[in-house]
Amino acid sequence: MKSPKVVTSAAAGAVVLSLGLSACGGDSSDGDGGATGKFDAASTQVVNPSDRKGGVLKMAQPDDFESLDPANIYYAYGNNFLRLYSRTLITYTSKPGQEGSTFSPDLAEAMGTPSDGGKTWTYKLKRGIKYEDGSEIKAKDIKYAVARTFDRGVIRNGPSYFTQLLAAEGYKGPFKDKNLDNFKGVETPDDYTVVFKLKNPFAEFDQLVGFSGQTAPLPQAKDTGVKYTERPFSSGPYKWEGNYKPKQGGVLVRNDQWDQSTDPNRKQLPDRIELQAGLKAEEIDNRLLAGTLHVDLPGSGVQAAARQRILTDPKLKGNADNPLAGFHWYVPINTKTIPNVECRKAMVYAADRSAMYRAYGGEVGGEPSTSIQPPSVTGREKGTDFYTKADPNYTGDVAKAKEALAKCGQPNGFSTVMVFRSDRPKEKATAEALQQSMAKAGIKLELKGYPSGTYTNEQFGSPEFVKREKIGLGTYGWAPDWNTGYGYLQPVTDGKAIVPTGNSNMSELTDPEIDKKWNDVVKLTDANARAKVYNEIDEKVRELAAAIPNVYAKSLVYRPTTLTNVYFHSGFGMYDYANLGVSG
Repeated sequence: MKSPKVVTSAAAGAVVLSLGLSACGGDSSDGDGGATGKFDAASTQVVNPSDRKGGVLKMAQPDDFESLDPANIYYAYGNNFLRLYSRTLITYTSKPGQEGSTFSPDLAEAMGTPSDGGKTWTYKLKRGIKYEDGSEIKAKDIKYAVARTFDRGVIRNGPSYFTQLLAAEGYKGPFKDKNLDNFKGVETPDDYTVVFKLKNPFAEFDQLVGFSGQTAPLPQAKDTGVKYTERPFSSGPYKWEGNYKPKQGGVLVRNDQWDQSTDPNRKQLPDRIELQAGLKAEEIDNRLLAGTLHVDLPGSGVQAAARQRILTDPKLKGNADNPLAGFHWYVPINTKTIPNVECRKAMVYAADRSAMYRAYGGEVGGEPSTSIQPPSVTGREKGTDFYTKADPNYTGDVAKAKEALAKCGQPNGFSTVMVFRSDRPKEKATAEALQQSMAKAGIKLELKGYPSGTYTNEQFGSPEFVKREKIGLGTYGWAPDWNTGYGYLQPVTDGKAIVPTGNSNMSELTDPEIDKKWNDVVKLTDANARAKVYNEIDEKVRELAAAIPNVYAKSLVYRPTTLTNVYFHSGFGMYDYANLGVSG
């Protein structure tokens, strides 16, 4: 999944690093530090457990959602948030710790039943589950929801797995062809049976179905196309009170048609959930620490000033967590803009990985990365770092960079554009650090910032925009869609995954060897055999210098004492939003 969302200078980063080294890992002994007073408690357990109903849960974010249409969301925090108003066939299990990376039936009675050697997957729906208007959810509504994903003109941001894997060649989506009989990728033999037809066997199909909102049911008559993001039709515990207003916010209220007995993965505790968009990241931090806000939606952690306050104040620290979030903050290098591998190698050699590490907060911000896959991915191997000493103190190798530049025919260096998310201070600091370090080798970066809400679909996630603006690299982050190498690497390295909008293969990598491995690996039934191939792909991506590894993310997140049922959810890499409550 795309990252959830920072110091502004290397000097500030150095201060934060020293704080992290002295503070990370210790528990607060101050009894006033919240209900437990224990640093990092919510990383492995439920903090402030409560069944209290009532109150207003307040959330905020620095920019805005890419979309609220469940089919059109790929940011991890968006997939987490949509569980408040949408249900899907399968969903992430609502448990702290590693159980959160497993899946459970949601609308389905059980996990999928494979047949035809794994090319057909069948799900039976629970009966009597209702939408917000009291009408019953039917199998045809899920077929329609999946059919929508075939039109990238409307569903611009969401995952593209269904279009790649389902046996529905030539289908263009229900906005161009309203007759669902022409969509052969999903069959509905009755009102409570959904059958997926795949081109090839795929052993990880349950996980694919479960990680996103693309099986959230939608009656065809309720679809408003590109406007559906303004007020999605609820099948979950909450519904929208009027339309959501972009860059401003919206309100969720209780859905009285939701039935707790059918839904063990969600609670319905607050009376209202108020969401504000467009606040500065630092203002969000201030409100969290003051207790006037409960949740920073992107979930990637506080900024530099708040980080310093938390780590040096035992009372505040007792209400903070610092989990290894499952994200890898890395820098894709676009292989179309910079096609020569030696030029790309020069960029990796020149990168000051130490400054990048500090930009994310040093030790409390993460661990230096060596592979593309983060440590949380099952079967992942650490890998060989081909370009650095894999040391957080590594500051770049100018001599090696210049050797590579000579090999690529640019002995005096070259210029390119680097983009970053302008509302995320850590990414701006990373871009500035790379600009400084690459300049030492003669590589000049022109920095351009764009808002998070459009960055991954209209700018860095649009190959046409990247080509027009001659973008060579940019900040990015990725967490596994599900906890395997396929769920992590395929969307960001497979040539088939490149799409016109909402593209996640930011490197636009189309290597024949890698693409063949992706075509073949889906036929393997042994998980260990698949993991071996995933690690081979990971290594090849690094050999091709298609990305600069950076940091396996740790988030320093703050939970006000009035927030209940708080725990880190390893499936989303942040707190589990579907189960939060408030104490007052």
